Amino acid sequence: MPILTRRNLLQASAVAGAYGVGLGIAGRFGGKAMAAPEPQVLKTAKIQANLMDAGVTKDVLTYGDAGMPPVVRMKKGEPFAARLINGMDDPTTIHWHGIRLPNKMDGVPFLTQPYVYAGDHFDYAFTPPDAGTFWYHPHCNTLIQMGHGMTGIIVVENPKDPAFDSEIVLNLRDWRLGGDGQFIAPFRPRDSAKSGTYGTVRTANWQQQPQYEAPSGGLVRLRLAITDVTRIYSFRVDGAEATVIAIDGNPVPQRFTLDLLQLGPGQRLELAVRMPDDEGAIVKLEDIRGTDPKVLATLRSVGSSLKRDVRDLPSLEDNPVAKADIRAAEHIPLILSATAENTADNSICGSLGYSFWAVNKVPWPGDTPDPTAPLAELKLGRSYIIDMENVTPHTHPIHLHGMSFTVLSSSTRQVQPFVSDTYLIQPDEKVQLGFVADNLGDWVLHCHIIEHQKTGMTSYVRVT
Repeated sequence: MPILTRRNLLQASAVAGAYGVGLGIAGRFGGKAMAAPEPQVLKTAKIQANLMDAGVTKDVLTYGDAGMPPVVRMKKGEPFAARLINGMDDPTTIHWHGIRLPNKMDGVPFLTQPYVYAGDHFDYAFTPPDAGTFWYHPHCNTLIQMGHGMTGIIVVENPKDPAFDSEIVLNLRDWRLGGDGQFIAPFRPRDSAKSGTYGTVRTANWQQQPQYEAPSGGLVRLRLAITDVTRIYSFRVDGAEATVIAIDGNPVPQRFTLDLLQLGPGQRLELAVRMPDDEGAIVKLEDIRGTDPKVLATLRSVGSSLKRDVRDLPSLEDNPVAKADIRAAEHIPLILSATAENTADNSICGSLGYSFWAVNKVPWPGDTPDPTAPLAELKLGRSYIIDMENVTPHTHPIHLHGMSFTVLSSSTRQVQPFVSDTYLIQPDEKVQLGFVADNLGDWVLHCHIIEHQKTGMTSYVRVT
């Protein structure tokens, strides 16, 4: 979840009860009878791409053959189908990050589906219950496949959304490239045991500091997805006022002006940017985290001013996420820690050969009577609270598959009741995340810094 500054908090006071009652399982995932759609084909491929001035980068992985994976568009409450065709040598799957869908469609090898081997295909079909910005990626051999390009954005449209003058979708990610433009080792063990191994080339939509045109004085819906395997961002917009309207696919309880917002891998952000009135004016999207601030992308005003006012923009419709009954909820302890063990078996998504991290003091899979047992066994329809504590000196974006939670409290700061699937927990922070176990199956819970995930910080919950 985001880190909010004091200014943001003053602008976005807590709003209780901002979310609708969740639909039943059949209603959410089946919906009314509709004709099966023609599947969108997503074929994996190895290509060459221009990612830096040094020259063409080889062994880039993608879906399709036209460069960056396509933005996949769906409609809230309408059936969607996709056929994954594996055109590369390594096995793969697709995980539809943040979408609440049937367990067999979740794309986690051996937990929910088999590998899709070279030359084979797998058909995905589901009805997205929520509108918003999501993303898709493999869930096996993730450090290589994601690190080499296989991350794409999903936009689930709602016909009831307010009208914007422009929409810009940005896929934010790093590349681990050497000076010759070719891939270098995807991780370093000493960095995996800390904050993770950062990339060397930063891009938005596979370009360095791309520029997009938008109507002067207009309202731009800027959708951002952090599809990187490691990097945490501190977002700022310079040259225009930007209003936060949604985080992680869900409308914020109350909109606020972007001052400084920290998000991690797997998270998404939607901004309403009011463009300057003067033609040619430049708006900068920046990441100011760390000692090397970067301009990620720019927007340029074009044409006569439309003189829009963000205050006139209607609210986004809330997604049908069930709210936990806090008084009746059962508590699930979740402690994130390092581990002294330095060996690792195959994880849910493979292994890097090390174990640096643990969930409840056990790196996945741990030396326990049942090393692959779920973290917790949950009853369908019941309310739960995850009591999550980070006893490490590093930040972790913790992602839950298949369900959404509401942020209830934090030991370190005031929090808003955001609805999300990923929480960016700070060092020495304790948080409470409430949710209803309304989706049958085995659902992975893991750190989305991929090196942390693959070196122990992984588990899953079972809903029966």
